[in-house]
Amino acid sequence: MTDAVTLTDMHVKLREARPEDFDIIRDLLTRCGLTTGSVTSEGCTYWIADLDGVPGGCIGLEHGPGVSLIRSTAVVPEARNQGLGRALVTSALTQASLLGNRAVYLFSEEAGNYWRRFDFVPSTPDEIIAAMPAAPQVVSGLTKGWIHAEQAWKRTLVGDGAA
Repeated sequence: MTDAVTLTDMHVKLREARPEDFDIIRDLLTRCGLTTGSVTSEGCTYWIADLDGVPGGCIGLEHGPGVSLIRSTAVVPEARNQGLGRALVTSALTQASLLGNRAVYLFSEEAGNYWRRFDFVPSTPDEIIAAMPAAPQVVSGLTKGWIHAEQAWKRTLVGDGAA
């Protein structure tokens, strides 16, 4: 009998996505039951987590004036609960901090307890719309009419004193 290889035995590498990686990102999101319609490289940075060279997760960060919006966070089912999501989120938050962002936002209906672990607190869609009116996810939400039904979240990084 051979021993099964576990995720903890695998090599994990986070890398910034290149334009040719967007089909991989769309595939990861689709495999996780998430939408792909507003995924774009314009004004955004994405990261892919590779497990022994195989894409296992992704996260995006839309950039706005002094703020960012986390989007398209996904880890394939077979790679969950291994710290991969935490590594992706930490990477995005680090990038936002290095950019000098005062806050990071996101939309999440189902994963509020997960985001609270990263010091996100409930916010409102209107706050995100005001902060990032041209962000692809905001434009998509306004155009398709889903944005006001979503739970918004915010993490303050520096300076503005709000939580």
